Amino acid sequence: MKLNYNSLHKSCITFTKIINIHIFLGCLLIFNLFILTGCNPKKEEKLIENEKIRVVTTIGMITDIVRNVGGDKLEVIGMMGPGVDPHLYKPTLKDIERLKSASIIFYNGLHLESKMGDKLEQLSGNTKVVAVSENIPTNQLLKSPEFKGQYDPHIWFDINLWIKAVETVHDTLVDYNSESKATFGENTENYISKLRVLHEYVIKQSERVPPQQRVLVTAHDAFNYFGNAYGFEVRGLQGMSTVSEAGIADVKELASYIAEHKIPAIFVESSVPVRSLEAVKAAVISKGFNVEIGGELFSDAMGNEGTPEGTYIGMVRHNIDTIISALLGESIEIDSYKKEQ
Repeated sequence: MKLNYNSLHKSCITFTKIINIHIFLGCLLIFNLFILTGCNPKKEEKLIENEKIRVVTTIGMITDIVRNVGGDKLEVIGMMGPGVDPHLYKPTLKDIERLKSASIIFYNGLHLESKMGDKLEQLSGNTKVVAVSENIPTNQLLKSPEFKGQYDPHIWFDINLWIKAVETVHDTLVDYNSESKATFGENTENYISKLRVLHEYVIKQSERVPPQQRVLVTAHDAFNYFGNAYGFEVRGLQGMSTVSEAGIADVKELASYIAEHKIPAIFVESSVPVRSLEAVKAAVISKGFNVEIGGELFSDAMGNEGTPEGTYIGMVRHNIDTIISALLGESIEIDSYKKEQ
């Protein structure tokens, strides 16, 4: 049999072209898949490897929300621990590395973390950065008397407002990892249920004090949401932010108010130096009225981890119990707060 070498040669060339086209199409498909999935590499990596989602938070109260909602699906890193003032906090190099490694960053917003604003904005291009206050209607926020056009950032002192922050965390986590929607939903429902019980407890405790005696004097104006929600008049030596210190005139004015209204107790805060409130106490005594330091409240930071006050619920219970006991004269613990060395 005589072979037709010309036909065979042409067949081989045709076959080679077909193979090359298939290889090209296969490479093109792989490339397109890479482009489509590569736009969010962190998310895809987490879902494929089934690893915990790395979340970084600013203040402890937000850390507590995220841990309760996310459960064992998350690795949660809280930046600000006990006694840390978020108004003054500047991220360290270690903090910045943690922020860069996060899949999601939760912060309070409303200019609470004012020293971190630029860094959070920079990171928002590649990382999901969420303010837990973003879904609270502005008509439910308190305007700042110090900063025009801004709002009081201390929203966690109104438990019903803080529930909205919990819902924002839940929605963000579900959007990031829908496969864990049921877990996040159940955890959120359980946590909000506890917060509603806490809200009723604060109301019940507050009602023990006659309305005209519900006056809360603290180191700075962190408790206005608390006062608005639970019927207290709130006076702070400093403003909403602790950036600027109180002056002599502020001390004298507050001391006159306390002496005139015979307020039995004033309160120091765990994240604010006590010397300013001690100056107020001395000024009140000089006016012939004795006011006590009613105890230490947790305002911008929670207590130590592992203690009841190291959780949001424990912190709120501690605060209301301390306030009510001191105003009613049941148990004023003069030496219960931390003295400056």
